Amino acid sequence: MMSVENIKEMLNEIGLPYEYDHFSTHNWIEPPFIVWRIPESDNFHADGITYAKIDVLNIELYSDEKDWNNEKKIEDILDKYGITYDKTGEYLDSEKMYEVLYEMEV
Repeated sequence: MMSVENIKEMLNEIGLPYEYDHFSTHNWIEPPFIVWRIPESDNFHADGITYAKIDVLNIELYSDEKDWNNEKKIEDILDKYGITYDKTGEYLDSEKMYEVLYEMEV
């Protein structure tokens, strides 16, 4: 299990601004930026005991244009930390931004 400090350390290496869950109106910035969250856990348990605590970590890259370079940076950092991930992407018409979502367990 990665600690919040470890996650932030990893995100710092990417070099983009980031916030947990969302940027609010008082700290809104222009893309590209990252939002990360831990929406749930996928713990391993048996016999009434949690043997391994596993958090689901989502890292979302937001950009005005398709951002191949920052996607590669994120993927290189995840590879460096030995983290396997799934990646999906879409254009958010309502936000006029691209979102690339990386889902992983840490």
